Amino acid sequence: MRVLVVEDEPMLADAIAEWLREEAHAVDVAFDGAAALERADINDYDVIVLDRDLPAVHGDDVCRTLVNSGTVARVLMLTAAADVADRVNGLGLGADDYLTKPFAFPELSARVHALGRRSRPAVPPVLRRAGISLDPARREVFRDGRYVPLSRKEFAVLAELLRADGTVVSAEQLLEKAWDENADPFTGAVRLAVLKLRRKLGGPPIVETVTGAGYRIP
Repeated sequence: MRVLVVEDEPMLADAIAEWLREEAHAVDVAFDGAAALERADINDYDVIVLDRDLPAVHGDDVCRTLVNSGTVARVLMLTAAADVADRVNGLGLGADDYLTKPFAFPELSARVHALGRRSRPAVPPVLRRAGISLDPARREVFRDGRYVPLSRKEFAVLAELLRADGTVVSAEQLLEKAWDENADPFTGAVRLAVLKLRRKLGGPPIVETVTGAGYRIP
């Protein structure tokens, strides 16, 4: 899942990003509202974690612009204001959820997971297909009851393939959702991650290559 963290306090922004990366999300960071809008215009995000008090362009205006653009990204708004009226106003702008600072990282992560499920056609909290069970919240994968330890990228790639529900996912789509904006599209990162994923999942092979199109789990 691809997440944009928009927070003008660098230490907090980096801490949120690192926490979410540990949960196998691809995370980009913006430190002001203008940069956030620029990134959202370029990249296909599932969730945007948006601080309300931002320089350059205020978080309220960022949220309003995103909603008016028709983005499918879900917005989790962060604010230091605990007043009910502030929360209501934030949701009224089109934010999908609201979290008051200070917050617990596990709660932030749980809300991001929940919003991520809502950014696409409905999927269950635990993804299952062809004997594979993947729990995004627990970051656990089992195949036919056997625990499969995966790296963050392998986990992210498998999650995208399972969410596709048997349809083909291109290498470009996998790169978009499992890697951040610093990824080099000309590397063999996706091919290598799929190769390692197949090896760890074991036989019979479950991830198919569709020549000239991408990958799928039938």
